[in-house]
Amino acid sequence: MIKLIFKSFYMGCIILIILAILGCSQITGKAVGVPQESAKNPEVYFCPETDCSKIFEEKIESADFSAHCAFYDIDLKKVISALARKSKTADVKLVIDSDNYEGQIKGEGVRMDDGKQLMHDKFCVIDDGIVLTGSFNPTDNDNNYNNNNILVVYSSWLAQNYEGEFQELWNGEFGKGNRVKHPVLKINSIKMENYFCPEDDCAFRIANLIKDAKSSAKAAFFTFTSEKIADELLKAESRGVDVSVIVENRQRNAKNSQYQRLKDFGMDIKLDNNKYTMHHKVLIIDGKIVVTGSFNPTLSADTKNDENILIIHDEEIANRFLEEFGKL
Repeated sequence: MIKLIFKSFYMGCIILIILAILGCSQITGKAVGVPQESAKNPEVYFCPETDCSKIFEEKIESADFSAHCAFYDIDLKKVISALARKSKTADVKLVIDSDNYEGQIKGEGVRMDDGKQLMHDKFCVIDDGIVLTGSFNPTDNDNNYNNNNILVVYSSWLAQNYEGEFQELWNGEFGKGNRVKHPVLKINSIKMENYFCPEDDCAFRIANLIKDAKSSAKAAFFTFTSEKIADELLKAESRGVDVSVIVENRQRNAKNSQYQRLKDFGMDIKLDNNKYTMHHKVLIIDGKIVVTGSFNPTLSADTKNDENILIIHDEEIANRFLEEFGKL
């Protein structure tokens, strides 16, 4: 009996010690939260008024040890030359969509997708600390004639995300992959979200932003066939949100285009008047949140193609995009 009581007391003490240790670890352990860092604020550029080619050239040439890029298309000679020169002193790798590869850049540092979907990304990761992304392909048309945007973001956390996506592409994982490592992060006081399609369900993320819109939703889409996103814009308008949409003129009659449908519902939707191409994929919510990247609101972009989106919660950056929207 004494042995039994002692054994119970002994086991009870062990349990209390374990609970105490676990309790202490919960109190003193470092919680995993939103990654945050201090860095230069993001830079925003719009083409063709800005020479976007020069932005890419300068960042590639500034690389100390690596420049990894994924482009749906590329033909700008100066960007190609910058990549070629930098490959002599740094690790330069490039993934191109197979439909647009015409031997314009060659070597062991170049790979193409498998042709089963579009490798529609447009980004570069420089020295694991700088990300260039947006709607811009380094082509003569996108640089000199089409409406496009570039974001330059100085962030090691964001670079980890894009480098992870790049490595999947480089290793032949197209139209699939792991979920993004750091979906939410902060640079200085700026909150950002980052997602890759199809693995991160980009249409779902964008639809939720529209659901939460309080005052306005301004969109400029090269092509717009997503019924899910169109429905959310209609719902937003019905609850009093100021909704305005611009669609590329040549895409208004694309299969499943939402242009005529939204126009028939009375929405303020217009066609662009650039005689070349309005190539943005931009959504501005409440004048303080911007969505940009390679993602057009289409079923293929959401479920099949390799795409990326960046969501920036910053009024100053949103104002820059609102100015561009107003010009369009």
